[in-house]
Amino acid sequence: MAKLENLQTLSKHVGRVWNVSWHPKGQTFASCGEDKTIRIWSRENNSDLKWLNKVILTDGHKRTIREVSWSACGNYLASASFDTTTCIWDKKSGEFECNATLEGHENEVKSVAWSKSGRFLATCSRDKSVWIWEIADEDEYDCAAVLNAHTQDVKKVVWHPTEDILASGSYDNTIKLFKEDPTDSDWMCFATLLGHDSTVWSLSWDKEGKRLVSCSDDNTLKVWKQYLPGNSEGVATPDGQESWKCVCTLSGYHNRTIYDVSWSHLTDLIATSCGDDSIRIFREDDGCDPNAPTFSQIVCVDRAHSQDVNCISWNPVVPDVLVSGSDDGEIKMWKFSNTN
Repeated sequence: MAKLENLQTLSKHVGRVWNVSWHPKGQTFASCGEDKTIRIWSRENNSDLKWLNKVILTDGHKRTIREVSWSACGNYLASASFDTTTCIWDKKSGEFECNATLEGHENEVKSVAWSKSGRFLATCSRDKSVWIWEIADEDEYDCAAVLNAHTQDVKKVVWHPTEDILASGSYDNTIKLFKEDPTDSDWMCFATLLGHDSTVWSLSWDKEGKRLVSCSDDNTLKVWKQYLPGNSEGVATPDGQESWKCVCTLSGYHNRTIYDVSWSHLTDLIATSCGDDSIRIFREDDGCDPNAPTFSQIVCVDRAHSQDVNCISWNPVVPDVLVSGSDDGEIKMWKFSNTN
Protein backbone atom coordinates (compact mmCIF):
# COMPACT_ATOMS: atom_id res chain seq x y z
CA MET A 1 0.00 0.00 0.00
CA ALA A 2 1.33 3.43 -0.95
CA LYS A 3 1.19 6.39 1.41
CA LEU A 4 2.49 9.93 1.84
CA GLU A 5 3.70 10.98 5.29
CA ASN A 6 4.15 14.61 6.36
CA LEU A 7 7.70 14.85 7.75
CA GLN A 8 7.81 18.54 8.59
CA THR A 9 5.83 21.75 8.20
CA LEU A 10 7.81 24.95 7.57
CA SER A 11 6.03 28.20 8.39
CA LYS A 12 8.34 31.14 7.74
CA HIS A 13 6.68 32.84 4.76
CA VAL A 14 3.99 35.47 5.29
CA GLY A 15 1.16 34.97 2.81
CA ARG A 16 1.06 32.55 -0.11
CA VAL A 17 3.95 30.27 -0.96
CA TRP A 18 4.00 30.28 -4.75
CA ASN A 19 6.89 28.04 -5.66
CA VAL A 20 9.66 25.73 -4.47
CA SER A 21 12.78 24.64 -6.38
CA TRP A 22 15.25 21.91 -5.46
CA HIS A 23 18.98 22.48 -5.78
CA PRO A 24 20.25 19.77 -8.19
CA LYS A 25 22.13 18.02 -5.35
CA GLY A 26 18.88 17.61 -3.41
CA GLN A 27 20.31 18.89 -0.11
CA THR A 28 18.81 22.37 -0.40
CA PHE A 29 15.70 24.01 -1.84
CA ALA A 30 14.50 27.56 -2.40
CA SER A 31 10.99 28.91 -1.85
CA CYS A 32 9.30 32.18 -2.74
CA GLY A 33 6.00 33.88 -2.24
CA GLU A 34 3.69 36.77 -1.71
CA ASP A 35 5.96 38.29 0.95
CA LYS A 36 8.55 39.22 -1.74
CA THR A 37 11.20 37.04 -0.11
CA ILE A 38 13.22 34.03 -1.21
CA ARG A 39 14.06 31.53 1.49
CA ILE A 40 16.76 28.90 1.14
CA TRP A 41 16.37 25.76 3.23
CA SER A 42 18.90 23.05 4.05
CA ARG A 43 18.86 19.83 6.01
CA GLU A 44 20.23 19.83 9.52
CA ASN A 45 22.98 17.19 9.82
CA ASN A 46 21.66 15.36 6.73
CA SER A 47 18.37 14.64 8.50
CA ASP A 48 15.19 14.22 6.45
CA LEU A 49 13.27 15.26 9.54
CA LYS A 50 14.84 18.65 10.14
CA TRP A 51 14.95 21.34 7.45
CA LEU A 52 16.06 24.82 8.49
CA ASN A 53 15.76 28.21 6.81
CA LYS A 54 19.43 29.18 6.40
CA VAL A 55 19.12 32.24 4.10
CA ILE A 56 16.51 34.93 3.45
CA LEU A 57 16.82 37.12 0.33
CA THR A 58 14.74 40.28 0.62
CA ASP A 59 16.25 42.97 -1.61
CA GLY A 60 15.65 41.66 -5.12
CA HIS A 61 12.01 42.38 -5.90
CA LYS A 62 9.35 44.97 -5.14
CA ARG A 63 6.35 42.68 -5.65
CA THR A 64 5.32 39.03 -5.26
CA ILE A 65 7.94 36.49 -6.34
CA ARG A 66 6.13 33.93 -8.46
CA GLU A 67 8.85 31.38 -9.17
CA VAL A 68 12.42 30.41 -8.34
CA SER A 69 14.70 28.09 -10.31
CA TRP A 70 18.17 26.66 -9.68
CA SER A 71 20.58 26.34 -12.58
CA ALA A 72 21.68 22.83 -13.55
CA CYS A 73 25.17 23.53 -12.21
CA GLY A 74 23.68 24.65 -8.89
CA ASN A 75 25.64 27.91 -8.79
CA TYR A 76 22.80 30.27 -9.72
CA LEU A 77 19.25 30.91 -8.60
CA ALA A 78 16.79 32.84 -10.77
CA SER A 79 13.64 34.51 -9.41
CA ALA A 80 10.65 35.74 -11.42
CA SER A 81 8.45 38.48 -10.04
CA PHE A 82 5.22 40.36 -10.57
CA ASP A 83 7.41 43.49 -10.67
CA THR A 84 8.22 42.50 -14.33
CA THR A 85 11.85 41.58 -13.58
CA THR A 86 13.90 38.42 -13.18
CA CYS A 87 16.84 38.40 -10.76
CA ILE A 88 19.90 36.17 -10.98
CA TRP A 89 21.47 35.31 -7.63
CA ASP A 90 24.85 33.72 -6.97
CA LYS A 91 27.15 33.05 -4.06
CA LYS A 92 30.54 33.98 -5.54
CA SER A 93 31.19 36.50 -2.78
CA GLY A 94 30.34 33.98 -0.05
CA GLU A 95 26.80 35.27 0.37
CA PHE A 96 23.91 35.26 -2.10
CA GLU A 97 23.77 38.46 -4.12
CA CYS A 98 21.63 39.60 -7.03
CA ASN A 99 24.25 40.15 -9.73
CA ALA A 100 21.92 40.60 -12.70
CA THR A 101 18.39 41.92 -13.15
CA LEU A 102 16.70 41.02 -16.43
CA GLU A 103 14.18 43.56 -17.71
CA GLY A 104 11.98 43.69 -20.79
CA HIS A 105 8.68 42.02 -19.96
CA GLU A 106 5.78 44.45 -19.91
CA ASN A 107 3.87 42.68 -17.17
CA GLU A 108 4.16 40.10 -14.38
CA VAL A 109 6.82 37.44 -14.94
CA LYS A 110 5.17 34.11 -14.14
CA SER A 111 7.90 31.51 -14.64
CA VAL A 112 11.65 31.14 -15.10
CA ALA A 113 13.74 28.12 -16.07
CA TRP A 114 17.36 27.26 -16.92
CA SER A 115 18.26 24.96 -19.79
CA LYS A 116 20.18 21.86 -18.78
CA SER A 117 23.02 22.86 -21.11
CA GLY A 118 23.52 26.05 -19.13
CA ARG A 119 23.37 28.11 -22.32
CA PHE A 120 19.90 29.57 -21.92
CA LEU A 121 17.38 30.96 -19.48
CA ALA A 122 13.68 31.25 -20.32
CA THR A 123 11.06 33.57 -18.83
CA CYS A 124 7.37 34.04 -19.55
CA SER A 125 4.84 36.64 -18.63
CA ARG A 126 1.33 37.89 -18.43
CA ASP A 127 2.31 40.00 -21.45
CA LYS A 128 1.81 36.78 -23.55
CA SER A 129 5.48 36.46 -24.45
CA VAL A 130 8.24 33.94 -23.83
CA TRP A 131 11.79 35.29 -23.72
CA ILE A 132 14.94 33.28 -24.34
CA TRP A 133 18.06 34.73 -22.71
CA GLU A 134 21.47 33.55 -23.87
CA ILE A 135 24.11 33.41 -21.17
CA ALA A 136 26.91 35.19 -22.99
CA ASP A 137 29.36 35.41 -20.13
CA GLU A 138 29.37 35.48 -16.37
CA ASP A 139 26.58 37.82 -15.25
CA GLU A 140 25.78 38.73 -18.87
CA TYR A 141 22.41 37.73 -20.27
CA ASP A 142 21.51 38.68 -23.83
CA CYS A 143 17.97 38.45 -25.14
CA ALA A 144 18.19 35.82 -27.89
CA ALA A 145 14.48 35.75 -28.76
CA VAL A 146 11.09 37.19 -27.88
CA LEU A 147 8.49 34.58 -28.80
CA ASN A 148 4.89 35.69 -29.28
CA ALA A 149 3.32 32.35 -30.14
CA HIS A 150 0.73 32.46 -27.35
CA THR A 151 -2.37 34.65 -27.43
CA GLN A 152 -2.81 34.92 -23.64
CA ASP A 153 -0.92 35.02 -20.34
CA VAL A 154 1.90 32.42 -20.32
CA LYS A 155 1.94 30.52 -17.03
CA LYS A 156 4.89 28.15 -17.24
CA VAL A 157 8.16 27.41 -19.02
CA VAL A 158 10.14 24.16 -18.62
CA TRP A 159 13.24 22.95 -20.45
CA HIS A 160 13.73 19.46 -21.87
CA PRO A 161 15.90 17.30 -19.56
CA THR A 162 18.74 16.90 -22.08
CA GLU A 163 18.15 19.17 -25.10
CA ASP A 164 17.68 22.90 -25.63
CA ILE A 165 13.95 22.48 -26.23
CA LEU A 166 11.46 24.61 -24.30
CA ALA A 167 7.82 23.89 -23.45
CA SER A 168 5.37 26.59 -22.36
CA GLY A 169 1.81 26.47 -21.03
CA SER A 170 -0.69 29.28 -21.30
CA TYR A 171 -4.04 30.79 -20.43
CA ASP A 172 -4.86 30.23 -24.13
CA ASN A 173 -5.25 26.48 -23.28
CA THR A 174 -2.26 25.45 -25.41
CA ILE A 175 1.25 24.10 -24.96
CA LYS A 176 3.97 25.33 -27.30
CA LEU A 177 7.34 23.72 -28.00
CA PHE A 178 10.29 25.85 -29.11
CA LYS A 179 13.79 25.17 -30.37
CA GLU A 180 16.57 26.95 -32.20
CA ASP A 181 16.48 26.71 -35.98
CA PRO A 182 19.88 25.21 -36.92
CA THR A 183 19.95 27.11 -40.22
CA ASP A 184 19.77 30.64 -38.84
CA SER A 185 19.85 30.36 -35.01
CA ASP A 186 16.37 31.92 -34.76
CA TRP A 187 14.03 30.38 -32.22
CA MET A 188 10.84 28.86 -33.60
CA CYS A 189 7.66 27.25 -32.34
CA PHE A 190 7.73 23.78 -33.89
CA ALA A 191 4.68 22.24 -32.18
CA THR A 192 1.40 23.36 -30.64
CA LEU A 193 -0.28 20.84 -28.36
CA LEU A 194 -4.06 21.18 -28.35
CA GLY A 195 -6.44 19.32 -26.08
CA HIS A 196 -6.99 21.16 -22.82
CA ASP A 197 -10.26 23.06 -22.41
CA SER A 198 -8.86 25.70 -20.08
CA THR A 199 -5.63 27.26 -18.78
CA VAL A 200 -2.52 25.07 -18.80
CA TRP A 201 -0.94 25.81 -15.42
CA SER A 202 2.12 23.60 -15.38
CA LEU A 203 4.20 21.05 -17.26
CA SER A 204 6.77 18.39 -16.44
CA TRP A 205 8.99 16.23 -18.67
CA ASP A 206 9.71 12.57 -18.06
CA LYS A 207 13.35 11.62 -17.50
CA GLU A 208 14.09 10.97 -21.19
CA GLY A 209 12.21 13.95 -22.57
CA LYS A 210 10.10 11.76 -24.84
CA ARG A 211 6.92 12.47 -22.90
CA LEU A 212 5.44 15.52 -21.24
CA VAL A 213 2.66 15.80 -18.66
CA SER A 214 0.47 18.89 -18.40
CA CYS A 215 -2.08 20.02 -15.81
CA SER A 216 -4.94 22.42 -16.27
CA ASP A 217 -7.82 24.47 -15.00
CA ASP A 218 -10.00 21.87 -16.75
CA ASN A 219 -9.17 19.48 -13.84
CA THR A 220 -7.30 17.02 -16.07
CA LEU A 221 -3.78 15.78 -16.62
CA LYS A 222 -2.63 14.97 -20.13
CA VAL A 223 0.36 12.89 -21.16
CA TRP A 224 1.92 13.80 -24.52
CA LYS A 225 4.27 11.56 -26.50
CA GLN A 226 6.91 12.39 -29.07
CA TYR A 227 6.75 10.80 -32.53
CA LEU A 228 9.78 11.25 -34.77
CA PRO A 229 9.69 11.30 -38.58
CA GLY A 230 9.40 7.76 -39.93
CA ASN A 231 7.88 6.44 -36.71
CA SER A 232 6.57 2.87 -36.86
CA GLU A 233 3.16 3.92 -35.51
CA GLY A 234 2.41 5.91 -38.67
CA VAL A 235 1.83 9.22 -36.86
CA ALA A 236 2.13 12.09 -39.33
CA THR A 237 5.13 14.41 -38.94
CA PRO A 238 4.45 17.48 -41.13
CA ASP A 239 7.47 19.23 -42.66
CA GLY A 240 9.76 16.57 -41.23
CA GLN A 241 9.34 17.93 -37.69
CA GLU A 242 8.68 15.68 -34.76
CA SER A 243 5.02 15.40 -33.78
CA TRP A 244 3.52 15.36 -30.28
CA LYS A 245 0.29 13.55 -29.54
CA CYS A 246 -1.87 13.26 -26.41
CA VAL A 247 -1.77 9.57 -25.51
CA CYS A 248 -3.54 9.71 -22.13
CA THR A 249 -6.00 11.98 -20.29
CA LEU A 250 -6.44 11.57 -16.54
CA SER A 251 -9.81 12.93 -15.46
CA GLY A 252 -12.24 12.34 -12.61
CA TYR A 253 -9.62 12.61 -9.85
CA HIS A 254 -9.35 16.35 -9.30
CA ASN A 255 -12.43 18.52 -8.81
CA ARG A 256 -10.66 21.86 -8.97
CA THR A 257 -7.76 23.45 -10.85
CA ILE A 258 -4.54 21.41 -10.90
CA TYR A 259 -1.85 24.01 -10.29
CA ASP A 260 1.33 21.98 -10.54
CA VAL A 261 2.66 18.62 -11.64
CA SER A 262 6.02 16.92 -11.07
CA TRP A 263 7.21 13.81 -12.93
CA SER A 264 9.92 12.07 -10.92
CA HIS A 265 13.01 11.19 -12.96
CA LEU A 266 13.96 8.60 -10.33
CA THR A 267 10.73 6.63 -9.88
CA ASP A 268 8.53 7.75 -12.83
CA LEU A 269 5.77 8.68 -10.37
CA ILE A 270 3.68 11.77 -11.13
CA ALA A 271 2.64 14.09 -8.27
CA THR A 272 0.01 16.82 -8.53
CA SER A 273 -1.02 19.77 -6.38
CA CYS A 274 -4.51 21.14 -6.58
CA GLY A 275 -6.97 23.87 -5.71
CA ASP A 276 -8.95 21.30 -3.71
CA ASP A 277 -6.09 21.38 -1.13
CA SER A 278 -4.96 17.88 -2.09
CA ILE A 279 -1.81 16.14 -3.29
CA ARG A 280 -2.12 13.07 -5.50
CA ILE A 281 0.38 10.56 -6.84
CA PHE A 282 -0.08 8.52 -10.02
CA ARG A 283 1.81 5.50 -11.34
CA GLU A 284 1.85 4.14 -14.87
CA ASP A 285 0.23 0.73 -15.05
CA ASP A 286 2.47 -2.25 -15.78
CA GLY A 287 2.32 -3.69 -19.26
CA CYS A 288 0.21 -0.93 -20.81
CA ASP A 289 0.50 0.11 -24.44
CA PRO A 290 3.10 2.93 -24.71
CA ASN A 291 0.90 4.58 -27.35
CA ALA A 292 -2.15 4.46 -25.07
CA PRO A 293 -0.76 4.28 -21.52
CA THR A 294 -2.93 4.16 -18.42
CA PHE A 295 -2.11 5.57 -15.00
CA SER A 296 -3.59 4.77 -11.59
CA GLN A 297 -3.90 7.04 -8.59
CA ILE A 298 -1.99 5.36 -5.77
CA VAL A 299 -2.10 8.13 -3.13
CA CYS A 300 -4.47 10.98 -2.36
CA VAL A 301 -3.94 13.26 0.64
CA ASP A 302 -7.20 15.17 0.79
CA ARG A 303 -6.18 17.88 3.26
CA ALA A 304 -2.53 18.13 2.43
CA HIS A 305 -2.78 21.87 3.15
CA SER A 306 -5.57 24.04 4.52
CA GLN A 307 -5.77 26.05 1.27
CA ASP A 308 -4.83 25.72 -2.42
CA VAL A 309 -1.63 23.76 -3.02
CA ASN A 310 0.30 25.87 -5.52
CA CYS A 311 3.42 23.78 -6.09
CA ILE A 312 4.79 20.28 -5.79
CA SER A 313 8.27 18.94 -6.54
CA TRP A 314 10.08 15.61 -6.22
CA ASN A 315 13.59 15.70 -4.80
CA PRO A 316 16.01 15.14 -7.74
CA VAL A 317 18.34 12.86 -5.72
CA VAL A 318 16.28 11.25 -2.94
CA PRO A 319 13.52 9.24 -4.66
CA ASP A 320 10.88 9.29 -1.92
CA VAL A 321 10.90 12.95 -0.81
CA LEU A 322 8.47 15.66 -1.98
CA VAL A 323 8.03 19.30 -1.08
CA SER A 324 4.83 21.34 -1.46
CA GLY A 325 3.80 24.97 -0.95
CA SER A 326 0.39 26.52 -0.41
CA ASP A 327 -1.80 29.59 -0.11
CA ASP A 328 -1.83 28.78 3.62
CA GLY A 329 1.75 30.10 3.84
CA GLU A 330 3.21 26.71 4.68
CA ILE A 331 5.79 24.47 3.04
CA LYS A 332 5.49 20.76 3.76
CA MET A 333 8.03 18.00 3.41
CA TRP A 334 6.60 14.60 2.49
CA LYS A 335 7.94 11.07 2.42
CA PHE A 336 6.48 8.57 -0.04
CA SER A 337 6.44 4.89 0.79
CA ASN A 338 5.05 1.82 -0.92
CA THR A 339 4.80 -1.43 1.00
CA ASN A 340 3.80 -3.47 -2.06
